[in-house]
Amino acid sequence: MTIDETLDTARLLNEVCSQLKNRIRSKDPDKLRFIGIHTGGVWIANKIVKKLELKTSVGELNIAFYRDDFSKIGVHPSVKPSQLPFEVNDCHLILVDDILHTGRTVRAAMNEIFDYGRPLSISLVVLIARSGKELPIQADICGASIELAKGEHVKLRGPEPLRLEVCRDR
Repeated sequence: MTIDETLDTARLLNEVCSQLKNRIRSKDPDKLRFIGIHTGGVWIANKIVKKLELKTSVGELNIAFYRDDFSKIGVHPSVKPSQLPFEVNDCHLILVDDILHTGRTVRAAMNEIFDYGRPLSISLVVLIARSGKELPIQADICGASIELAKGEHVKLRGPEPLRLEVCRDR
């Protein structure tokens, strides 16, 4: 499979939805909550909920203040607070992000989630898992895994249309 075929967002969304449908089949739909990590994860979570015809809202997690590199990068002037329009206590959370790389974004997201309450479970869904992990975090559901050369990264553009592209550091 070529890199362009691997980065086909429609195919990846179909793959993620197929895996997710099987995973949530046994969960109580009244206790199922979707949370997207700002911004790409929110775009993907909304598409998943629509595609699976689920009757749930999507929470938006902005993890800027929870990052372990916050003191280095500072706050971006457009950082908005997280929006979770539901309780997380005793619920099954589907945490959605676009690309899993080092694991630090997911760690920050889970830290923030636990400030809101104690979920029954958290399942991580990503379109792409890429090389370069720094923390022992892996996706429960993943559209594709890719290896990238040093200096390359994957970026999700959107929201309409959603498209993934490989970029090179300058």
